[in-house]
Amino acid sequence: MIQRVIAPALFPPPTYSHASVVEAGTKLAFLAGAVPLDAEGKIVGEGDPARQAEQVIANLEQQLGAVGSDLAHVLSTDVYVVSSEPSVLSEVWEVVEASGLSTGPHSSTLIGVACLGYTGQLVEITATAVVPE
Repeated sequence: MIQRVIAPALFPPPTYSHASVVEAGTKLAFLAGAVPLDAEGKIVGEGDPARQAEQVIANLEQQLGAVGSDLAHVLSTDVYVVSSEPSVLSEVWEVVEASGLSTGPHSSTLIGVACLGYTGQLVEITATAVVPE
């Protein structure tokens, strides 16, 4: 059972929770960063953060499926975007909101960074999820 918590003394977040709590004994998956590569290892959506975010979510779904989980069971994410512009970060966050990740809502941090691991990469998402029985 996932309990999603909004701390009453804090400003309410628009589409995520402040914390997610699971009872001991629950199987968890800690996923490596999902990146905007296609099956052949090519960057998808070069120069387009929103398109890259869509590919990252699709790849995250594949990672989750490989361990028996899905977007609805994600507890926490870190969303990395190569930009210092809030409008670009917001554009990526809109893709996250439109995905199954917002079902929870999960706990998340949106982070602007200088660069990521692949040439042309603009978005990466790490996640922790419950693996339902």
